[in-house]
Amino acid sequence: MLGLAAGAARAEGVALTFDDLPQLSLTDSTAYASVTTRRLLAGLRRHRVPATGFVVGDKLEGPDHDARVALLRAWLKAGQWLGNHTYDHDSLNRTPLPAYIASTERNDEVLRPLLAPRHQRPVWFRHPYLETGPTEDIKQGFEAWLREHRYRVAPVTLENSDWMFALPYDEAVLNGDRAEARRIRRAYVDYTARCVPWYRGAARQLLGRRPALVFLLHGSRLNADSLDDIAAILKRNHLKAVSLERAMRDPAYAIPDSRPDEAGDEWLSRWSELLHKPLPWDSFPEPPADIAAADKRLDSEP
Repeated sequence: MLGLAAGAARAEGVALTFDDLPQLSLTDSTAYASVTTRRLLAGLRRHRVPATGFVVGDKLEGPDHDARVALLRAWLKAGQWLGNHTYDHDSLNRTPLPAYIASTERNDEVLRPLLAPRHQRPVWFRHPYLETGPTEDIKQGFEAWLREHRYRVAPVTLENSDWMFALPYDEAVLNGDRAEARRIRRAYVDYTARCVPWYRGAARQLLGRRPALVFLLHGSRLNADSLDDIAAILKRNHLKAVSLERAMRDPAYAIPDSRPDEAGDEWLSRWSELLHKPLPWDSFPEPPADIAAADKRLDSEP
């Protein structure tokens, strides 16, 4: 496996992925989601960034169902991809396997009619919370279902805790507090600017080369308003945005992810355990304490 991981040529691609479509937000407002979607897609188009958005079906429920589905169609019209994030955003570590499969199937039924007019089908699956199963039997049972239905798991090898900043930012925007919104966005951009080189360096230390990375983000107003800065950070770090499919061609993603997972670790941590090679956690940047506290106050999701 070490030979497989280290033998390929240098890769500098990064795939941007956005979880919790149509939006991760403090508000259920469809109008708010519409502005977020429009700004986010405009930013992706402006920087010529391919992206994959992962849909949570129950976020489409309610009287504005058709308008929310239209937001997903806007992603497809923009040439982006949509993947499956389960219907209920439940954890495989805390949900019985049959119920988790049922949620994934229900979300598949949401996605297929959207993708069919474009001669596409659902390909990518991302586990909520990155939790892939507490036991080997559960993990393998769900992965057997994925294989049967021709899904591939979308891993994560770069993240910036964007979800932690997203709800405090929404609160400031919804309250009309522009100064606080600017402060939170600056803190977010600064933190991202520290996270990206850490993951890039950690991947090189672990694998002996620079693999293509898969960046976990969320469909939030914060990211919609920060995409120019995120693009600049990636450029400074010599990372070129590529599709998820292209990033996944990197041989690193052939390293078996065979162990049960109870922590929702990103894939560098999984590979670190498998390869018995440590990561430089002592230098990992911690999110600002006030942001973490604000997120804890606002986040009602268990």
